Amino acid sequence: MIVVLRIGHRPQRDMRVTTHVGLTARALGADGMYIAADDRGVVTSIRDVADRFGGEFFVEDKVGWNSCIKRWKQDGGVVVHLTMFGLNLPDVEEEIRTKEKILVIVGAEKVPGDLYQMADYNVAVTNQPHSEIAGLAVFLDHIAPNALHREFPGAKVRVYPNACGKTVEEL
Repeated sequence: MIVVLRIGHRPQRDMRVTTHVGLTARALGADGMYIAADDRGVVTSIRDVADRFGGEFFVEDKVGWNSCIKRWKQDGGVVVHLTMFGLNLPDVEEEIRTKEKILVIVGAEKVPGDLYQMADYNVAVTNQPHSEIAGLAVFLDHIAPNALHREFPGAKVRVYPNACGKTVEEL
């Protein structure tokens, strides 16, 4: 099980980016997302996509990040904080891949310093500034089994691969 925890979300500024974090998480193998902020608009957008395109993916907002991390660890899960200051992903991905329950923390603004100590792994996709969406996508591609070949049961819409053009089927 892989779940994303989005912290530092500012509703007026980060709605689009946080929505894309959730859509990326869903598409690339995560099971759900917690948002440490009150933003029903983001929750509604992600749930709408999950409903139309299928699969099981939960979204919950108004989550206290500190208590979420503590609960996750008490339930036997590991916490992975994506940060450019962490250990390089290729150096820890094999070990992380063996874990059954992973909480991936993706920050928006500067994260609290305590988070670095609370995380079991501080992981860098690169040690350069980049988008948290890109970092999450690369991380999930390396960690989630068959992330690029997932099936999404219960879909109402299916998109088929094409060399040119679009094929979309309403189911």
